[in-house]
Amino acid sequence: MPSFARYRRICLLLFLTLLLAQQAAAQSTVSGTVLDTAGQPLPFATTVLLRLPDSTLINSQPTTEQGSYAFSGVKPGSYCVQALLLGYTRRRVAFLVDKPMVAVPPLRLASAATALGEVAVTGTPPLLEQHADRTVVNVARLNTAGETALELLKKAPGVTLDKDDNVLYRGSGGVTVLLDGKLTYLSGAALSSYLKSLPASAISQIELMPNPPASLDAAGTAGVLNIKLRRSQLAGLSGTSTVGAGYGRYEKTWGGTNLSYNAGKTRLFVRLDGGRYNSFNYLTMRRTIRDSLFHQQNRWRPLTYTGTFAAGADVALTPRQSLGLQLRGSTDQTTALSTSTSVATDLAGTPGSRRQMTNPKQSTLSNQALNVSYRFAFDSTGRELSADADYVRYASANDQRFNNMILTTGSGQWSPAEQLRSAAASETTIRAAKIDYTHPVAGTKWRAETGAKTSWVTSRSAIGFEQLQDGSWQPDALRTNQFRYDEHISAGYFSLNTSYRRLELKAGLRGELTQTSGYSATTTQRVRRRYFQLFPSAFASYQIGAHDQVSASVSRRISRPNYQSLNPFLNYTDFYTAQRGNPFLAPSLSQSLALNYLHKNFQLLSLSYLHETNSVNQVVTQDDNTNVSTSTPQNLAQTTTLTLSSGGHTAITQWWGADNELSGSYSRVSTPVEGRPLRLARYSWALSSTHTFSLPRSYKLTVSGDYNSPAVMGLFYTRANGQLSLALKKQFRAERGTLSLRASDILNTSRFRSTLRYNNVNQTWNNQWESRRLSLVWTCKIGSGKTQTRHAAASADEEGRVGH
Repeated sequence: MPSFARYRRICLLLFLTLLLAQQAAAQSTVSGTVLDTAGQPLPFATTVLLRLPDSTLINSQPTTEQGSYAFSGVKPGSYCVQALLLGYTRRRVAFLVDKPMVAVPPLRLASAATALGEVAVTGTPPLLEQHADRTVVNVARLNTAGETALELLKKAPGVTLDKDDNVLYRGSGGVTVLLDGKLTYLSGAALSSYLKSLPASAISQIELMPNPPASLDAAGTAGVLNIKLRRSQLAGLSGTSTVGAGYGRYEKTWGGTNLSYNAGKTRLFVRLDGGRYNSFNYLTMRRTIRDSLFHQQNRWRPLTYTGTFAAGADVALTPRQSLGLQLRGSTDQTTALSTSTSVATDLAGTPGSRRQMTNPKQSTLSNQALNVSYRFAFDSTGRELSADADYVRYASANDQRFNNMILTTGSGQWSPAEQLRSAAASETTIRAAKIDYTHPVAGTKWRAETGAKTSWVTSRSAIGFEQLQDGSWQPDALRTNQFRYDEHISAGYFSLNTSYRRLELKAGLRGELTQTSGYSATTTQRVRRRYFQLFPSAFASYQIGAHDQVSASVSRRISRPNYQSLNPFLNYTDFYTAQRGNPFLAPSLSQSLALNYLHKNFQLLSLSYLHETNSVNQVVTQDDNTNVSTSTPQNLAQTTTLTLSSGGHTAITQWWGADNELSGSYSRVSTPVEGRPLRLARYSWALSSTHTFSLPRSYKLTVSGDYNSPAVMGLFYTRANGQLSLALKKQFRAERGTLSLRASDILNTSRFRSTLRYNNVNQTWNNQWESRRLSLVWTCKIGSGKTQTRHAAASADEEGRVGH
């Protein structure tokens, strides 16, 4: 009942916001589409609304992925809409605004053989664009020289990383990450590895959706992040090629190419990226166990080779029908050497036993995904049917050797301790299909959407341990395990949206039936679940004036555990630490509210409220007899995060621009741990600032920094951290080539420091990585183009829960 009452208050607040918005003056909405000569939509074309007869600029906006646009709050009179897109001829159409809803005839743009040097780009998109259900970050406003997609995500409002480089949004790990509208099909370490291999220069936009619409999967208690890659719309062959090198403590190199070929009714694209990354991670831990202190130092030195690819085609079968095919995948091969040193002392510092471990490891990660999509436009009003089908496969394997040595007090001699080796493998297959239908209600401002989806997941994993005994390797039954997981999700949704004068409204309801079965052959544990959940969502956006906009959204969402976290096997880390899965994990549920106020694309005020029940977090338990700490994913009873932020772009002079964001948060965790109540709460704040200076001779200098105060992250109390970076960019040959030099974290202050204090656990962590480095990147433009969005995938939540 308390959760329902809280949700009811949120809905009442949203209703009052909508009620106040009804005071708008009578104005009209002007909408239409931009197409090519084959009748295919042209996404991200620029549409400009001009008042006649003096051609006064009223507003401008890019078209959506369906090639549509809509101007609200238009006063009666004579107007024209002009459409522009690089590589196409301009078109304009005049019309009269004399009724609430004005439909402009489709603007059809013909391909133009225009040389790049003849095109002058006089404007840049704002850093932030606020829509009724999402915030868009335009990456073109940021200097991303030498950065990866994972590093870029940290620059998005509300996005951070935890100690293991897992993506957090709004203070929660319950976030779903999409790539071009499709699930990345990865989570945890696998997702981090994939994003590290993807250069930030390949990204055009990041969409942040704290309360996504009902058409998307309900997965992600904190919301959805959608990474949009660059796509060229030019006729013929165009794209970019990038090569880079960096050095911190060790060297690293990477390169890639992103090409498109557009020929009439067929559009082809291919993206290839690869890299060699030599890096390190250094973790120091201090644990107090009764009257003893344990000092532990772990060093990890991985050498990783990564490769990602994507290729696809869109074919216009008829002016109203199109077929899409996309194949993508990635591979990650890592050879790493881990070393661990543990020293035990009493509270007075008298040395006790000392242990050392060396752990050579080889691992591989790979995934392949095939997507087939179909689209049928019934007419030019927006009535449309689309369908998607996905087949995805993930595989991982790793081999490890654990060589333990012990130095006992007074002996002065090292002697072998437990000697182990392991081989682990897992494979996950996802099959999914979805269908969506959009229907504008004739003669009204209403637009309806409905759809259905089904998915099947099979996950198989096995780990085998052996222990060296009397000179031969013997099976270790305690640590050997096999695990099987099956899941079937059926979903359906319905949503409505409309506009009333300056007000835009959207509401939807999604239902999902989940059936799961997990079985451990070794422990004979079997856990079955079957549950049905409803997920309502609502959005409102009100244009107060020409430069001011307020929006509100509310939703209920779910996060299901990733498949590997359900596996109950014990994963040996070193002599004193281990990890274990939890087959009894329950799904997390959340209630979420977001309020935003924008002035000239500056987010003057943003309020975010997120309340989660059963959120999944790593919980450390400690055995005082063996001195072993085990990390297990567990459900936390209640977690709440309230955030107030402000930020955006400020043009200080014509040559100096600043992008700043300031946020304050209150985080609270209330949960039992091993039968004892635990409550953590803390206020925190964060600041980020990026200053860009346009210098003579096509140089651009960027100075950026950020600071995060102490905060609560799961059961961790984190300490303050921050970083300062410099970047210099030079453009050549009419901007066809760009050379970028970047010095990241020049003060070497970016690290994860935290404490764990509850029950009998008393630990401090200090995790440092290769954040300080110098990067040099060369980017060559092959033609030029705009960004283009791909179809949304049928497989959604289930792919985002693949973790290794």
